[in-house]
This record gives sequence, structure tokens and C-alpha cells, in this order.
Amino acid sequence: MISVTTLTSLILVNTLLQPIRKWLEAIKIQDYQLARLLCTIIPASCPFEREIKLRSRTILYIPPLCKLNPFYEQLVELRFKALTYLADECGEDITLYC
Repeated sequence: MISVTTLTSLILVNTLLQPIRKWLEAIKIQDYQLARLLCTIIPASCPFEREIKLRSRTILYIPPLCKLNPFYEQLVELRFKALTYLADECGEDITLYC
């Protein structure tokens, strides 16, 4: 059961982060170098997911933690915009970034 204090804290944090989310969503990709930089620094998949195996058996699985990032969806969208710009506007082969 979630306490009222915890719920209030979550609402406050969400409210404080909303302007940054909106700013990230509003970024327009119109520069070749910026698009390449974003595709390079924003990973295509979650870098934290791991499977630790001993021989062929999985002994420990660490789930992807990216969804804990409060800006995860906005960063994925920004990377997609950059990839789309490079492919459609610049005619670049984007398989390098996938």
C-alpha cells in the first residue's frame, strides 16, 4: 500500500520533471551533426540488461533498468527523430546506428 506522503512526493517529482519532458519532445532535428551526435550517444537498446550464465544455464538475470529513467520515452523519441532525419533528409545509411 502506498502512503499519502509517497504519492504526494511522486506527483511533485512528476510535476517538476514535466517541463524537461516537454522541452525534449519539442526539439526539432534540422542539423546533420546534431542528428549524428544524438544517434551516437543515445543507445539503440538498454545497455544495462544482462544475463549471467554458467555454462548454458542462466544463473542471474538483470532486467533492463532504462525504464526507470524519467526521460526514457523522450530520449527514445529524440533518437528516432534523428534517425529519421538522417535517412530521409540526408540520405545516410543508418544501419551503422542500429
